Amino acid sequence: MASSGSGKSTSEVSAPSGSALQRKKLTSICDHCKVKMQLVADLLLLSSESRPVNTESLSVFGESFEKCRDTIIARTKGLSILTHDVQSHLNMGRFTEVGEILTEIADLVVSLTECSAHAAYLAAIETPGAQPALPGLVDRYKVTRCKHEVEHACSVLKTTPLADLSPQLLLEVSQNMSKNLKFLTDSCVAASEKSKDRFAKEQFKLSVKCMSTSASALLACVKEVKTSPSELTRSRCVLFSGPLVQSVCALVGFATEPPFLGKAAAINPEGKVVQTAILGGAMSVVSACVLLTQCLRDIAQHTESGSKVTECRERLRNSACAVSDGCNLLSQALRERSSPRTLPPANSNSVN
Repeated sequence: MASSGSGKSTSEVSAPSGSALQRKKLTSICDHCKVKMQLVADLLLLSSESRPVNTESLSVFGESFEKCRDTIIARTKGLSILTHDVQSHLNMGRFTEVGEILTEIADLVVSLTECSAHAAYLAAIETPGAQPALPGLVDRYKVTRCKHEVEHACSVLKTTPLADLSPQLLLEVSQNMSKNLKFLTDSCVAASEKSKDRFAKEQFKLSVKCMSTSASALLACVKEVKTSPSELTRSRCVLFSGPLVQSVCALVGFATEPPFLGKAAAINPEGKVVQTAILGGAMSVVSACVLLTQCLRDIAQHTESGSKVTECRERLRNSACAVSDGCNLLSQALRERSSPRTLPPANSNSVN
């Protein structure tokens, strides 16, 4: 009897422990997804300037507003499916799957935001008298996204306990960091070569050199913690993350100074109305998805019972409805190139 009781006690203790780890990981995923969606919205939807979005995934659209529009509308349907799936898995207590789907949602929202901003630009410059944007030495959106990814990779190294720094996670962090650092390097080397300003040509090179040296020092520490994991080797990753983040921030801060960004499009009031309608629709989607993410985070931080969780789940349902409303508003704005309403749905304001 004693042995049986002891076994039951062990089971009761270990199960919540596993659940607690899943909740903690979900909280971390929520934080990253929320910041990523907000960053992209700040850069593309809330900017006062009108510029094209020159990502690789958008290159297939070229100057075709219609292709952009049709792709966005198709992707809003996928987003609605994912918001339904994330609620279903949450109801079954599958926090790992919730995190995976939320990551998909965030990636899809980023894609939708990029497409919407590009579609808004294309629609705006089609209006009479509009002048298209002129490219500069640096793409502000791309390099700022890279900065954010490097900051996130360093944050993972700083906050993840040693026991959770698996070889696979360290590999993913290293690869993601290296990919974004390479883009920053290539962008700044190209900017240095094209710049006619003597100081700028040299400063781009020096900034890259500073960043590369800091990156080499950090990646060496990551390799060491992978081969000889200990609190000492992990603490070195934390130590050398700081200089890399500082050098990347300095490089991007310099690279995104106004003289290096080209010229934004000049559009008339008619074009501005079209652009605002599309961007407003996209912002409705982003706002609702950010609220949904915050609700998932709140639920992950509370136990399965209690009035607080009931309230969070109700807010989650409201946020999911707001996502659907936002998708409809965006689709309407794209089809009509105008919208009677560009603000987020009223029921999306229920999350603090």
